[in-house]
Amino acid sequence: MAGVVYKPMKKYFLLPLIILIGVGAGFGQSKSNEAIAKQIKDLKAEKNITQSYDDASQMSKIMVVGDDFGSEQDKRTGVEAMNFGMAFFYQGKALTAAPDEINFTFWVLNKKPKFAASHAWTAIIGNETLDLGDARYVSKPKENMEYLNFKISRQNLEKIAKASDVKFKIGDAELKFTPEHLKTFANLLKIMENK
Repeated sequence: MAGVVYKPMKKYFLLPLIILIGVGAGFGQSKSNEAIAKQIKDLKAEKNITQSYDDASQMSKIMVVGDDFGSEQDKRTGVEAMNFGMAFFYQGKALTAAPDEINFTFWVLNKKPKFAASHAWTAIIGNETLDLGDARYVSKPKENMEYLNFKISRQNLEKIAKASDVKFKIGDAELKFTPEHLKTFANLLKIMENK
């Protein structure tokens, strides 16, 4: 009798164990905040990429602030200044899996709104055009600021980071990511890796 009871119990015990091993294998190793901070330093990316932890929420954040697009592009676009920021959050003090989406915001300084009427974002990489969506648009006229908020997939960010020439359009404005921008994207992707 005991053998009949034991076999089903063994079967039910092994199934959850197999599932747990499969789930763990999908995440790979985690990367501690200390390891991320060291990697940011090793990449010499401290100017553009920061990592922080909030005790109250027990959440960590990776934040990117990109350089301005430069006076020539700003002037051609018809703005005083334009740069971007990116961020993603994760629970605790270790990154266990790279995010599928990253928050991406363009910050635009201008006396008159430039992107209020049209703010769809497309990137051109060689012969491929990436439709990166329509912004969640926020205007703060008293501060002369516009915010174009997107969510970019890790896959599209990888395509942009690997390219050497990335032009893009927001509304009717045409811009180009600088080599420094592309390096910042590549550094962020390295930080997301579980190595």
